[in-house]
Amino acid sequence: MVTDPQPRLFLWHDDALADAKDRILSGDPSIQPSIDRLRSDIDRAFEFHPVSVMDKAVIPPSGDKHDFMSQSPYWWPDPDSANGLPYIRRDGEINLEASNFDADRLRATCSAIETLALGWYFLDSELAAQHACRLLHVWFTDPATRMNPHLEYGQAVPGRSDGRSVGIIGTTAFCRLIDAIGLLEVSGAMSDMDRADLLMWMKSYRDWLIYSELGRGEANAKNNHGTWYDAQVASIALYTGDPRITRALAEEARLDRIARQIEPDGSQPHELSRTRSNHYVVYNLRAYLSLARFAEYTDTDLWHYSADDGRSIRKAIDWLVPYALHQKEWAWQQITPFSRREYVRIFRPALSTYKDPTYQNVLDVLDAQGCADHREHLLW
Repeated sequence: MVTDPQPRLFLWHDDALADAKDRILSGDPSIQPSIDRLRSDIDRAFEFHPVSVMDKAVIPPSGDKHDFMSQSPYWWPDPDSANGLPYIRRDGEINLEASNFDADRLRATCSAIETLALGWYFLDSELAAQHACRLLHVWFTDPATRMNPHLEYGQAVPGRSDGRSVGIIGTTAFCRLIDAIGLLEVSGAMSDMDRADLLMWMKSYRDWLIYSELGRGEANAKNNHGTWYDAQVASIALYTGDPRITRALAEEARLDRIARQIEPDGSQPHELSRTRSNHYVVYNLRAYLSLARFAEYTDTDLWHYSADDGRSIRKAIDWLVPYALHQKEWAWQQITPFSRREYVRIFRPALSTYKDPTYQNVLDVLDAQGCADHREHLLW
């Protein structure tokens, strides 16, 4: 049982987690699909062995393999060039060359850590907490394998750039990783040294995000890149004990994000113009929901903010309702398959916040279509 001390959580609701655990212990059948899915995810996470930035075959331009490196996934060799350089952009079409670098390993590591941390909390698995801490140690704090806290070589494009500001999108998983770390800090599996080293790592990364040229470039992005930048910095600022940064980002988001990215009807034109428009509309809205949650800790309310012409997070959620219910067909480009499970990540937090029965209806429909086992049901 989790009693005292309570974990530091910033994205997930601690009372929701406690309620879910009580329901598990009481045998509530409504929560069983999510727990069954979590158990199977934990089994896979145990099979995930520690990886690090040292595993890549290429060496970054700095000569230091501890530097994270990724290649932009939507850029391809130019067929009209003898050597394929410089690469050309094909939006939404993923070049599998990108898997040769660090981005996929980092995403998989963060996903496994989250799963294992939840396994410790909900299922009292000490082994899960120990394996999660081992993964954290190898990626972030072991001097032999640790990643340097910057993304100077993120989303490189052969023949064009060694690293770009858009590469910062590669650490969006940190918004959830911070809460996984919060659980692990009270699990008994994390050493005091790793706790201190993780905090120092995140402080260094926070400062790089805020003050580096690439960080400033991503902060100025007008689409999902900018929103996720805000969400990442806000979460890390809370974790590192500087809510003033989170408050400033939340206050600026009203005009710099919501008023620029969301139309009065709730649509998101920057995301709808993409070739994977359904994905990006949901993806950007997930960043807004995360940022609004983090803003709560600074007494800043983004959930209920509305511009004079009606632009708001709530409008963006409501705009999605007829598509989630299949009352309307998606009319924009979506060149890759879109999983309707992603809608749960919008409407579960929305229901938790607004208590609107419309959102419960959406979730009921999604559950009937195979989403009853979604992890978000445990977290909000």
